[in-house]
Amino acid sequence: MEWSIQEIARRAGTTSRTLRHYGDLGLLVPSRIGRNGYRYYDQDALVRLQRILLLRELGLSLPAIKEVLAGQRDTAVALRAHLRLLEQEQARIGRQIASVRTTLHKTQEGMELMADEVFDGFDHTAHEREVTERWGRDAYEEGDRWWRSLGDGEKKAFQDEHEAIARDWGRAAEAGLAADGPKAQELARRHCAWLSSAKEPSRSYVIGLGEMYVADPRFGKNYDRYGDGTAAFVRDALTVYAQHRLSD
Repeated sequence: MEWSIQEIARRAGTTSRTLRHYGDLGLLVPSRIGRNGYRYYDQDALVRLQRILLLRELGLSLPAIKEVLAGQRDTAVALRAHLRLLEQEQARIGRQIASVRTTLHKTQEGMELMADEVFDGFDHTAHEREVTERWGRDAYEEGDRWWRSLGDGEKKAFQDEHEAIARDWGRAAEAGLAADGPKAQELARRHCAWLSSAKEPSRSYVIGLGEMYVADPRFGKNYDRYGDGTAAFVRDALTVYAQHRLSD
């Protein structure tokens, strides 16, 4: 079964122009092009488009999506990963909705608020399991203790510093600087210095973190929102820096 480009655009809530753009980028190749010049898409193309739209909603740039899709040959495995991310996000948003609903009800009724109720779904421990599986329980507990030890001003300063670094990464990527050049390597040094606020970064940790910026849309969007391909640029620069400046 096939669908025309107009049908797919209408059902996916997008435009024919967008789908043609995806095709020009090599992201979504039509299954065939008719004599009338219209593009047609089969079931495999539909599944691929779903994956593209999911990654876009997670904040990934088109170049980053192309790289992710190129590295995910097994469609079923990729879709299961997408499903897990969506279910995690659904659960988190559900907790936030319940938290806000509770806060609204209690403030209207003049009832006493509990901190755990107010902030359920907003805490940084949402990725506890993922961090534990990736780097071990000790790594999570160490980072958790460090974060909880900070005052509100210190937490804001830490986040603001990351935003400043991310913006500079975006400018460097847009300028077409070399990942192994002096300016990019100075940014990598700043990035690692920022990381060292919580834990002295090792070579393997920084390289793995750089890979995660590209592979995981939740992290990559922190950089790609400053320019398409920024996350990949950060990864490449951090890898060079770690290989030459850090030890395990």
